[in-house]
Amino acid sequence: MKYTKEQKWERFQKYNFEFPSIGLAVDVSRMSVDDAFFDKLEPQLQKAYASMTALEGGAIANPDENRMVGHYWLRKPELSPTPDIRVEIQDNLKNMLDFAAKVHAGQIGGAGGKFKNFLLIGIGGSALGPQFVANALGDPRTDKIKPFFFDNTDPDGMDRVLAALGKELNQTLCVVVSKSGGTKETRNGMLIAKHAYEASGLDFGKHAVAITMKDSDLDKLAKTDNWVKRFPMWDWVGGRTSELSAVGLLPAALQGFDVKKILEGAAATDELTRSTQTKKNPAALLSLAWFLSGNGKVTKNMVVLPYKDRLELFSKYLQQLVMESLGKALNLDGKLVNQGITVLGNKGATDQHSYIQQLRDGLNDFFAVFIEVLKEGSGKTIFVEPDITSGDYLMGFYLGTREALFDNDRESITITVSEPSAYTVGSLIALFERAVGLYASLVNINAYHQPGVEAGKKAASDVMQLQKLILKALTENKGKLLTVDEIGKLTGKTENEWVYKICLHLSANQRGISQNRDSGQVKFGLV
Repeated sequence: MKYTKEQKWERFQKYNFEFPSIGLAVDVSRMSVDDAFFDKLEPQLQKAYASMTALEGGAIANPDENRMVGHYWLRKPELSPTPDIRVEIQDNLKNMLDFAAKVHAGQIGGAGGKFKNFLLIGIGGSALGPQFVANALGDPRTDKIKPFFFDNTDPDGMDRVLAALGKELNQTLCVVVSKSGGTKETRNGMLIAKHAYEASGLDFGKHAVAITMKDSDLDKLAKTDNWVKRFPMWDWVGGRTSELSAVGLLPAALQGFDVKKILEGAAATDELTRSTQTKKNPAALLSLAWFLSGNGKVTKNMVVLPYKDRLELFSKYLQQLVMESLGKALNLDGKLVNQGITVLGNKGATDQHSYIQQLRDGLNDFFAVFIEVLKEGSGKTIFVEPDITSGDYLMGFYLGTREALFDNDRESITITVSEPSAYTVGSLIALFERAVGLYASLVNINAYHQPGVEAGKKAASDVMQLQKLILKALTENKGKLLTVDEIGKLTGKTENEWVYKICLHLSANQRGISQNRDSGQVKFGLV
């Protein structure tokens, strides 16, 4: 539907909702919302509010795993369902801040003296949140410690990070994060880091900190090897909602950020998003807009466009939060629904020169979420034209892109914040966590489990087991060249595509496996 300029202004005045108590606004005027839609969804929203109240009260909100869901308690421990949980949260925050202060003061250091860097080893929620916050709040001019990350099990990637650390490894604190303590990618990164420290004549344990659940394999290892410190995780905090636990707060504190302000922003937003008056609840407005655009049936993708370099990683962080939470095959009644919202994103105005062309003129299969940041920066303003700054241009590109999309029937939401401060970062995290929870209730799914992730982990484990069988078969037939079919029969398995890929990988990495294609049929053998 086309609107005149006057109609756009009328809609903006009606459907742009400002929340000055947290310095945030949510504009859904460029979505196809109207009062009738709000009224129609109100009964379902009231049910969603009740579900969130029960969740915060300690109900089993993750029925598949019989777990409570308590990330909201992290920023307001008084909500905890038991005194023990409340005390644990409060004590852990105090311990983290005390630890960071001692590191900054040089009271806790490495073999080379005061820690200059930290290396966080994690994957998924154990890395995405810390990376987002490090980029959003970090500044090489003011950071107390420089952050580095192992966030994959790619040897080349880890080698590059270690090369960047160079001779400062002896002044680098290694923070290993794994809730279960058995995550293979994190374990691999830890072993590679440990090897690097030991190859440099360093005691890894004297440079290492663990963030994990009590009595996990990682916790036991850290205790046995006398690591510098261990911080807890709890089964009621999922990885994708763990940024405001030790997972994200310890790295933030080490980097020198105001952790209490992050928590304050999240707590204030939590309080606001508990409102059962929909137009006074920014998270409810987001969840309603998502539901409307996709008709509650996953027909639209979400394209997140932050117009601020500091928020560049926000879309990557939201990919896990939104997609792992909402991408589910079955609803709570066991019915096949294949729910989810695909999250894409880059940053403005970079997008003006990449995929905005398709967004405007290609498939209308998305809605955009613009993140507008009012404050340009803390440095001196430079005018690039009379009375025009580069920040003015950034605003202009945001407004221009939004207009170009809307004039071609492309929907968008705008979230406006004043600046990318610690308080704002906490607020944005809390806003989207609540929106995800409310949307999940609207479509009747469990937002807090991840069966698809577990299936992938099991398949990877099966591949590693097959690799061991392949090596055994080739060892027993050393000197012979065997076809993939022959190797598959010797392993007793039927996954010959896996057999081929494994042999190809081993051959490419000089693992003693040769390949021969002279006969026109690829064969592999142990040299």
